[in-house]
Amino acid sequence: MKSILGRKMGMTQVFAADGTMYAVTVVEVLPNIVTQVKTKEKDGYEAIQVGYEDKKESRANKCEKGIDLKAGTTCKYHHVELKGDEMTNYKVGDAITCDIFKAGEMVDVIGTSKGHGYAGVIKRWNHHIGPKGHGSGYHRGQGSFANNGRCNNRVIPGKKMSGHMGNKSVTVLNLVVVDSNKEKGYLLIKGALPGPKKSLVVVRSPIKTIKKATPVKEIINRTKKEEVASEVASENN
Repeated sequence: MKSILGRKMGMTQVFAADGTMYAVTVVEVLPNIVTQVKTKEKDGYEAIQVGYEDKKESRANKCEKGIDLKAGTTCKYHHVELKGDEMTNYKVGDAITCDIFKAGEMVDVIGTSKGHGYAGVIKRWNHHIGPKGHGSGYHRGQGSFANNGRCNNRVIPGKKMSGHMGNKSVTVLNLVVVDSNKEKGYLLIKGALPGPKKSLVVVRSPIKTIKKATPVKEIINRTKKEEVASEVASENN
């Protein structure tokens, strides 16, 4: 299993040569610099810690400066641990780039969902709203707390009530990598990803395999679009 840290930049659409359109999320993937290697002997588990996105040394505390200085890199804004059997092959100071994932591969994406603050059951759990006419005093309530005569002395755990909505870790499984560009440092992943724009996400190998993945056709860039357009024009003429 392999994984990498990136930043969700937003959604767009790209096209293949035959006109197939893919709705994709752009994930900026700067080089992930390995700052620590966790081992079973010393830490009790195996993982690597990577630093993401440069920042001024004056903005880093002593702990961050020590970690990044030992790795021989500039100070980083974010330090995140990545796990996987393939990740233990990296050493301190190595750079992990987005080319570890190729177009057509299946991936899982882990992010933090958008926070909605304190929300009622209508918004949080999609409950049906009550009648608004004929003197009804029930509109957006959370319904009965009864449990069919069983243990009615308390609220049973799991009852859907109002409360804090969102701002939780969310994993979306089995998404397809449409394009991987090492030079420009981005991944194009088909579909929507959790979290707001500019939020950090972890892209990893899938943990649940599917029977048959949908093949992805090669997308065309601006120069290829011009070539295809010229070919179509010549054929029409």
